[in-house]
Amino acid sequence: MSNVTVVGAQWGDEGKGKIVDWLSNEADIVVRFQGGNNAGHTIVVKKKKIALSLIPSGIIRKDKVSIIGNGVVVNPIALLDEINKLALAGIKITRKNLKISENASIIFSFHKQIDEIREKRKGPNKIGTTGRGIGPAYEDRVGRRAVRFADLINDKILKEKIKNALDYHNILLAGLNSKLLSEKNIYDEINSYKKRILKFVDRISPILKHAKNKGKKILFEGAQGILLDVDHGTYPFVTSSNTLPSAASTGTGVPIKELGYVLGIVKAYTTRVGSGPFPTELSDLIGQRLGEIGNEFGTVTGRQRRCGWFDSIITRHSMDVAGIDGIALTKLDVLDSFKEIKICVGYKLNNKKIDYFPLSEIDQRNIKPIYETHEGWLQTTQGARTWSDLPALAIKYVRRIEELLETQVSILSTSPKREDTILVKNPFIG
Repeated sequence: MSNVTVVGAQWGDEGKGKIVDWLSNEADIVVRFQGGNNAGHTIVVKKKKIALSLIPSGIIRKDKVSIIGNGVVVNPIALLDEINKLALAGIKITRKNLKISENASIIFSFHKQIDEIREKRKGPNKIGTTGRGIGPAYEDRVGRRAVRFADLINDKILKEKIKNALDYHNILLAGLNSKLLSEKNIYDEINSYKKRILKFVDRISPILKHAKNKGKKILFEGAQGILLDVDHGTYPFVTSSNTLPSAASTGTGVPIKELGYVLGIVKAYTTRVGSGPFPTELSDLIGQRLGEIGNEFGTVTGRQRRCGWFDSIITRHSMDVAGIDGIALTKLDVLDSFKEIKICVGYKLNNKKIDYFPLSEIDQRNIKPIYETHEGWLQTTQGARTWSDLPALAIKYVRRIEELLETQVSILSTSPKREDTILVKNPFIG
């Protein structure tokens, strides 16, 4: 088994960037398969923080090919800005090491405009989107009116696609008493990036098929987390795409049986950005302390993350629907200074104990966590690179998480640095 698919097993922000960066050392190709520039990865190399939103984390390594798959909705302006920032950090981006799928859909400025208008109108019931137009762009794709990168090379087709988009969106904007879109403005936007972006556009299927035939290793990189999946997450407070490993197949064109080892990234506690249910959220000094120690601010938005204790029930829900083979446990070191550490092992709903995560929105609002309490280790785990470097109580905590999730920890991360990693089982070997 030579391929690995990486997904977040909570609400995103689990530390996928570091893990994908670490795994990409062994991969030949890294493919992003869903989401847009609403998701961010922060990786630390030589004490320098690098934030990525669209480009796969493998881009910072030499001789690796990074691919943005067809399942991603791409804002070309944001992508070019990211390329420029990486260039300033000394990372050269060329058509040789970065490729965009020709059938990936484009995010326009009007998608962002519509996103912001709709969120504002919802008031206190807002979803908590990043306002980057991800949802409206996915809606256009499903509604068969999206403009894809392949459309940019044919003016006749492009004109038809733009007219189709205008016919739909101007009706909505008129109903919202907002300024209508013009064909000229959309053409001007396209022309501002068309020449620069097209050099990265390519047919992806032959590249991945050739890699398979040559025995190359492919790393499939997901965005957000399973609990934000549009079908299996905390609906309606979810993203607009499927975040399950199966989306790596639809989002790249690779058969599902070739996705390889499924690695779920799990934070040693729980965080969430935006609105929606969060059973173990701590709105007290402990929650504040978790956020401060863990530097819990969104990579893309800078918004403060909501923090709480580890929730084994909701995480096990992710494990079950995703078919995760093993987990990478991150940010264990954030818990080093806590005298007591709690794990949610069940819920109370209508005065009854349940051991599953309900899918009903009203039930998700009303569940209360049932905790078991663990003694904190009160020693540093930061920088540990072997099990023998860890305090006994920290190991006990990790083993309890494995027991509750019924899944082995394959990788343990003890700091943002790529080298501070304990490898238990190499996912590329399976």
